[in-house]
Amino acid sequence: MKVLVIGGTGHIGKFLVPELVESGCEVSVMFSGRTPAPETPPWEHVRKFTLNYADEPMLPSEMGLDPEVVIDLPGHLMRAVEAFEGSGVEHFIACGSVWMYGYPNVVPTPERFFNRCRAESYARRYEEIQSLFERWSGSGPAFTAIMPPNIAGPAKIPLEGWGGRSLEVHRAHQQGEEVPLPDGPEALIGPCDAEDIAHCFALAVHHREAARGHMFNVGAAYALTATRFIETYSKIYGARIPMRRVGWEDYSTRISPDWGAHAHFEMHMCPDISKARALLGYEPRYTPEAALERGVRWMHDNKMIQLMGNR
Repeated sequence: MKVLVIGGTGHIGKFLVPELVESGCEVSVMFSGRTPAPETPPWEHVRKFTLNYADEPMLPSEMGLDPEVVIDLPGHLMRAVEAFEGSGVEHFIACGSVWMYGYPNVVPTPERFFNRCRAESYARRYEEIQSLFERWSGSGPAFTAIMPPNIAGPAKIPLEGWGGRSLEVHRAHQQGEEVPLPDGPEALIGPCDAEDIAHCFALAVHHREAARGHMFNVGAAYALTATRFIETYSKIYGARIPMRRVGWEDYSTRISPDWGAHAHFEMHMCPDISKARALLGYEPRYTPEAALERGVRWMHDNKMIQLMGNR
């Protein structure tokens, strides 16, 4: 099977591409060049195309591309559809996000819209995904959307206790510096390993008819409370991290005013993965704690931090 992965050198792609190659797929990768393609096996079997796909046109015929499956990871879905629809592509697979559903009032959260996401780029992408489900509901290529929560695991700095991906905050966690958390009921945080997310994409590739016309949540088997999230870092770093509780208004307006950061401690991120289990056979390999630890280990291996006992 011929598969094109757009954005294939990113966090998910670095796990997805090898899995597809090892399963017998003929894989091409289109990437912007900001993140280079690995030079390790099995990447030598992958066709690579460098393209600024946010601005430059995708020209399948000039590139010699005739994929059966197109996977869009970075969110340029409509550009990919414009370039490849009608060229023989039998399956488009889009990467969305559980955040696109808006603030959930049910946990675990099913694959459905609750309210418009405050991140405008996510809101627009969700509308694009829905438009394609409607467009190809009766005929046309198969269409699938995979909706991950917070992505953790190797190859990217994992979410930290201030709601970002800051190396400096991780170093502060190592030193046992205090973390402020909003007082009151705790949000559920759902770190999911990028390898698990990639595996769900691969399952959709190999189970096209089961995946046709569906949006699938992907995630770990459970989520963590904010307290458990910080305690996990205490265990990973071998340092007690004190938690100071503050009122929500103070937390969200003064301590952590950026919505993209404080939303991690406001809205639940606990996806219901039962549909992916039932239709695709998806089963997460990593717990949230393991996904965070693998991300920290990756930072250590890349000399961003130094873990105790590894000096």
